[in-house]
Amino acid sequence: MKKRNFLMAIALFIGMSSFAQTQKGYYIIGAQLASMDLNFQSGNTSFGLDLHPQVAWFVKDNLAIGGQVELGVQTSKGYTAFNYGIGALGRYYVADKATQITSKSRFFLEANAGITGQNYKSGGISTNTNGLGIGFGPGLAYFINQNIALEGLVKYNLGVGFGNSTTTNNIHFNLGFSIHLPGSKLKELKK
Repeated sequence: MKKRNFLMAIALFIGMSSFAQTQKGYYIIGAQLASMDLNFQSGNTSFGLDLHPQVAWFVKDNLAIGGQVELGVQTSKGYTAFNYGIGALGRYYVADKATQITSKSRFFLEANAGITGQNYKSGGISTNTNGLGIGFGPGLAYFINQNIALEGLVKYNLGVGFGNSTTTNNIHFNLGFSIHLPGSKLKELKK
């Protein structure tokens, strides 16, 4: 009987702490490392490599805010594009257990807003758009351990501003990772 109660207590503790990494006071440090673009501006599908480093802090359970940087290059036959940006980031993790695929996975919704720029060169024609950038989309985080998650994200991005093209839009299919650390752990690492 004592052994059974002990095992139940451990299972309850693991179940309660399995998503402690999305609680208030935790930080996310991560990046979207690979992306495949469906680019509506160029009229064809191109493959690109983007890097989106992100840092966010959970201001309350399941809700993190922070910032991100975007750097990317895409190429296809006769076409080159360079993307850049910096801005604010918000991420909400869905807490409903009915939406979980496995006990180690969590769906999330991500949105960002900031300054963005996209410069395209196709043949001898150059097009650029610089201005306000917004993006939003759903993602899935799979926690391989208590602090590290592999992520997939589908995100629609819109750029509105000035240049010889006033708008850009695309859908990114991203793969990346995130490290979830409590604030106390970051203070220890800082020392």
